[in-house]
Amino acid sequence: MKGYFKAWAKAAGLRAIRTFAQSAAASIAVCAFIDEVNWGALLSTAVLAAVLSLLNSVGGLPELEKGEDK
Repeated sequence: MKGYFKAWAKAAGLRAIRTFAQSAAASIAVCAFIDEVNWGALLSTAVLAAVLSLLNSVGGLPELEKGEDK
């Protein structure tokens, strides 16, 4: 079970980091039209997206179900 949790934590962490980056990039693109980037709102949105990604990963990760954790 310990090995599975380590694999899950790694896969879920990578997903959360990707989600954070994608959310931040989308927010920057939208702010480019406004000509002003609200960094506080951008970071809070990206962090929330990353947390939601982790919570979503509790339900299971397809890459672990395929056996890619080995």
